[in-house]
Amino acid sequence: MANRASLDPETRVLYGESLAAPSGYVFDAAVATTYSLDFETALAAPVSLALFAAENRDEILGQPLALLEGAERIADRLAVYCDAGHIQAQTQPQSRLCSLLEKMIIEVAAPQGGAFHPKIWVLRFRPQSGTGAGKMRLLVLSRNLTRDRSWDISLCLDGDITRRVAPINKPIVDLLKRLPRLTVQPVADEAKALTLDVAGDLNRVVWTLPEPFDSLSLAVNGIGSDVWSPATCARMGVISPFCDDATLIRLARLSREKPVLVGRSDELAACSADTLALFERVSVLDDMAASEDGEEAEPESLQGLHAKAFIQEVGWDTVLTVGSGNATQAALADRKVVNNVEVFATITGKTSKVGSVESILGAQGFGRLLCPFVAGEVSTDAAAMKAAERRLEDARRAICKAGLSLRCERAPAEGEEAAGWRVELRAARPLVLASVASAFVWPITRGEGHRRDVLAALAAGQDVDLGVMPLADLTRFIAFQLADAASDTRLLFSVGLPMEGVPAERHSAIFRSIITNRDAFFRYLRLLLSELGDPFAAALAAQAGAGEGAWGRGGGDDVPLLEDLVRALCAGDGRLTAVERLITRLAVDDAQADPVPAEFRALWEAFRAAMPVEADHAH
Repeated sequence: MANRASLDPETRVLYGESLAAPSGYVFDAAVATTYSLDFETALAAPVSLALFAAENRDEILGQPLALLEGAERIADRLAVYCDAGHIQAQTQPQSRLCSLLEKMIIEVAAPQGGAFHPKIWVLRFRPQSGTGAGKMRLLVLSRNLTRDRSWDISLCLDGDITRRVAPINKPIVDLLKRLPRLTVQPVADEAKALTLDVAGDLNRVVWTLPEPFDSLSLAVNGIGSDVWSPATCARMGVISPFCDDATLIRLARLSREKPVLVGRSDELAACSADTLALFERVSVLDDMAASEDGEEAEPESLQGLHAKAFIQEVGWDTVLTVGSGNATQAALADRKVVNNVEVFATITGKTSKVGSVESILGAQGFGRLLCPFVAGEVSTDAAAMKAAERRLEDARRAICKAGLSLRCERAPAEGEEAAGWRVELRAARPLVLASVASAFVWPITRGEGHRRDVLAALAAGQDVDLGVMPLADLTRFIAFQLADAASDTRLLFSVGLPMEGVPAERHSAIFRSIITNRDAFFRYLRLLLSELGDPFAAALAAQAGAGEGAWGRGGGDDVPLLEDLVRALCAGDGRLTAVERLITRLAVDDAQADPVPAEFRALWEAFRAAMPVEADHAH
């Protein structure tokens, strides 16, 4: 990636590109934080990390074998911490592969009762050669791990892991160390160990700063006594989708010259005219710019402005702060403790090289995507909707804190379906949702057609039968759909609940539901045998038709699969262990068609005998 920072709207970086390993390195481990996420984007991320980067998310989502192998390779090497109750849901059944994310996705709550709002990635890479020091990357984002294609700002820092502690990283290190203690459910020992291990290496990283900046500082609000907020300056520019009067007034007073503000129309409309008059110019994203995001997208996925930045002129310098925090009291309150957990990264450079507030936000810079904000009255309907959203948000928080859990047990066959598993939603105590008119739930793999009404049962503290389902559909992710009692407003979200009685063979059932024939088996085998750092081979293996010819590569290449197996055996890097695990998971009974050819099973016996004993273990 180019080692240069820019707020020019023509400079664009795709999410997957930001996760790709530097040349000569391969992905090793990562910890990410996000306010919200959707399952599809979370499924696509491991593919970008371990296999190949695609032009857009939908290209990856169309390749279930790549999703399966990406999740398998990354399962023990990625932890994603998100705000409890802010996993997005949908009414249609979601992929069974989402269950493979259960170890990776960890829900947390801000210690001061606000939102857990940071959006960062801390990635560790190891040399492809196997020798030498590792590298790390810190991504400080303004966007969540969702399909939202709004205008955002990100800072990407690459650095080397050294032997000396780098004090500059302490705020992020402290955040990572704190994460396992913020979880709403007990965190797995593996995820905790991974998070602390990545934090330990981050503590010793020296960053290469992007041109033309010459200094860096990092800050985290909401987990300690230190609170970051902008300092006094000659002039300030603020980009913030969300804002409130008190914070805007305080920011304006920090700037000797009238500052510049870029926000969202609905948020600015709720601010007083006197507050906005403190700014020289108040702008919003032009409607045309909102649809020019560089990727094809459905109109409903375009949300306009999501970037957050504070640009200040201090002496001869321009100070640029990016991150997750908006211009709100929850993120920037002028006191020792703030409600939200937020991350900020500040880079400083000479104004002559970086540019002034006007050159960055003016007509020659980001300003060419903006238009003046035109004030209008806040409609009664808009105010009522905001009030309804606040009530539903309170109900969401109550559900996340209610101690709900799941229990599953084998159940007899129903109709023509094979014997399945019955799942019960268990209530630890009565939960009264006074402002909610209706509450429905369903496992995300089943969809709205299998929903259950739980409002009365939750109020009585009673368990709810969620029905009998195939083993591959078992999931701890449950969708909740709430309706406000005083309006038509609804809220749809997912929560990950503790699940008792999950059989060990569930992952095997998921594999068998994806790898259903010989072509799929050989394509998946190609993925398993593709080396880390060889994205072309992985992308080719994942494509439909890549398994044609079975024992050859397909696509006109006659090099036999046998040679790939021999190379993997000689490398001793665990790829054959993964093949053994696949063969075991695809074991079938007499009623099922075997996707593994008998001749391959016979060949595999020879490789199994040749594999080192220490490598023949479950992953």
